[in-house]
Amino acid sequence: MLRPALPAALLLFIAVMLHSGAMDGLLNFLDFGAGVLALVSLSVTVLWGLAATDRMVLKSGHRLLAQAVHRGTGVAGLGFLGLHIWAKVVQGHTDAMAAAVPFTDGARPGLIGLGTLAAYVFVAVAVTGAVRGAFTGITASRWWRGLHMSAYAAWGLALVHGLRAGRPAAGYALVGYAICLVAVAVRLALRMRDSRRNTGELP
Repeated sequence: MLRPALPAALLLFIAVMLHSGAMDGLLNFLDFGAGVLALVSLSVTVLWGLAATDRMVLKSGHRLLAQAVHRGTGVAGLGFLGLHIWAKVVQGHTDAMAAAVPFTDGARPGLIGLGTLAAYVFVAVAVTGAVRGAFTGITASRWWRGLHMSAYAAWGLALVHGLRAGRPAAGYALVGYAICLVAVAVRLALRMRDSRRNTGELP
């Protein structure tokens, strides 16, 4: 009984949003905040991914929880990333071609291209992470590990893109970026130190 009414209710809700101007407010919020939320979420994803590899403090159950949070924040980060791209295209700050093909933006090809590259790497890391079981064997496992660790490079590109591609960053955004940078750098340094101590190799 309720299923036929759901599409009508959704259309009515969208019509009310458009008529009241709330959609413009939402677009403005996404224009300002979706990119920051994406970067913060993906930074948290990196941190929880590093935490999930800890074997000196965390027990197996805690590592499983960390992996679950790692995946959840990764999905949230990709969701915010999609909203960020959609809002920028809708608002006319770039076009669909530049969002899809790196370094084709007419005004800021380099900075927008960095964001596009980072987005592709994040998506590739997420997809291969979801199908990790398919990477069996030593060689395939090394390929998976190398691709997964490319998220660090993508995160760095996203940070440069976020700081330089658009309008001057607001104070809260700069604080958020700084916290993300320091947190990831410290946690990665600790991971590398522990790895060298235990195996003599980089993580």
